[in-house]
Amino acid sequence: MKKLVSMILVCLALPLATIAAQTPLPSGYGSIRLGMTVEEVKEALKKNGQFGYRGDRDVSLLPGENRVIIETDTSKTAPYSFLDRCWFQFYEDRLYIITINIKTEKMDHHSVFSALCEKYGLPQSLNPSKSEWTGQNVIMTLERPLSIKYTDRQVFEELQNKVQVEESVTEQSREHFLEGL
Repeated sequence: MKKLVSMILVCLALPLATIAAQTPLPSGYGSIRLGMTVEEVKEALKKNGQFGYRGDRDVSLLPGENRVIIETDTSKTAPYSFLDRCWFQFYEDRLYIITINIKTEKMDHHSVFSALCEKYGLPQSLNPSKSEWTGQNVIMTLERPLSIKYTDRQVFEELQNKVQVEESVTEQSREHFLEGL
């Protein structure tokens, strides 16, 4: 009986130990972290040649709410890099999405997926086009053909809620208009 109880306890504890041993999700890649300012990201990109950052000509202002995006391309400036094109999106001067495309001629999806599963455990969401790991502060997504996206979960949810509020106000205005006909 004691052996049976011991075996059951070991079987129950093993998955918990595996979960506890997993590394928390990263908040970015290399020295670039979610929450950094535009200037901090520019400086970090200048110091890391694998991104192919060419300076301010890689920085754009998106239409609308004062959002900045930095786009890098390694095709001419860093052909040796595993990275291809990368995007760094800012909201209120803080980095909230990092999208890193990986060169498929140098790396394959299965290798990246396996490495992520080994380090961070199985994804919370999995379908043929993407795998998604969700942490307390970060959503990390591996998308096909081969890109990794780091998203600041709090900012993302805030923006989603804002869009939903705007949609509901528009819908109410629409209904009010139709009632007045």
